[in-house]
Amino acid sequence: MIQQYLRLKAQYPDTLMFYRMGDFYELFFDDAEKAAKLLDITLTRRGISAGIPVKMAGVPYHAVEQYLARLVSLGLSVAICEQIGDSNITKGLVDRGVTRIITPGTLTDTALLEEKRDCILLALDLHDGTLGLAWLNLAAGNFRVMETLPHNLSSELERLKPAEILLSESLDASFLTNEVGALKRLPSWQFDADTATRKLAEQFQTRDLSGFGCDGLCPSLSAAGALLDYVRLTQGANIVHVRALQVERDGTYVRMDATTRRNLEISETIRGEKSPTLLSLLDTCSTNMGSRLLRHWLHHPLRDLVTIQHRLDDVSTLIGRPGSAPYLVVRGYLKSVVDIERITARIAFQSARPRDLSGLRDSLKRLPEIIS
Repeated sequence: MIQQYLRLKAQYPDTLMFYRMGDFYELFFDDAEKAAKLLDITLTRRGISAGIPVKMAGVPYHAVEQYLARLVSLGLSVAICEQIGDSNITKGLVDRGVTRIITPGTLTDTALLEEKRDCILLALDLHDGTLGLAWLNLAAGNFRVMETLPHNLSSELERLKPAEILLSESLDASFLTNEVGALKRLPSWQFDADTATRKLAEQFQTRDLSGFGCDGLCPSLSAAGALLDYVRLTQGANIVHVRALQVERDGTYVRMDATTRRNLEISETIRGEKSPTLLSLLDTCSTNMGSRLLRHWLHHPLRDLVTIQHRLDDVSTLIGRPGSAPYLVVRGYLKSVVDIERITARIAFQSARPRDLSGLRDSLKRLPEIIS
């Protein structure tokens, strides 16, 4: 069994491995020692391997999500190793394999996600003085790219607040002056622009990327291709719910540096607390989807007056005439709507539960009432 573990662990040397054994996920050797300290679980020793005592620590299968949440919050990644052979047929040791890798930027499970905040995975590439950014909210399927100058990166990181950042192993990261989330280095060949363009077109089932307005955006497309590879690897599957790529133009939003955002206390006070802030005062949304969208809007103030006016017109419509309040009717409908965005992602990864599906069914029945 230890030989099987060591063979699998060798493929993920920098990642904690949860190795399924019956009703527990076990960790061994250095992983066990590290997890015991971080999770406050018991570290034991059992047997000898190559003359070295086998250190062990384990967590119950039924409670694994709470332990994963703690590790991910610390910026760590975890490889989940499951039994893939049939124990009723196999004689001796059952085959095992890594079925997925949970990382800070690729979360889709409800127990691991903040309900009212997006989880962003960001990839960066620098070419001829142009910085390419690609980011994905995997739990919602939103995939975006943009290009800017390197000195704007600090502001962009404050705007996006990525949980995890992907960089080429050959890229000098000295321009990352801000405190960032988990940082992952990838092989340089994964940032090849031509390969990225082909893989992205395959992902979106298009002949090329011209329909997305991506022509000539080599640094951002390189980053997007590397990000796509990384997500496929960690999820152990294609990401079928990601069907488009949106290009953000530099200057679409009002750019604010870290000091400005901190002083405005948009979603976090100067002391680092969630309340009282502008978001906490305004967020009376009936759904978690609405709360996340409101957070996004507050951190992405528009420059386009036409779009701003459309939003104001929508507000006027919902407020209605004196004596009527259409928004109250809409709020009543929305209160029974589940998190459609995130359930859709879980369906794509075949991890949705019966409760998700029944909630989605009931929510979709509500849509005609909401739209009318």
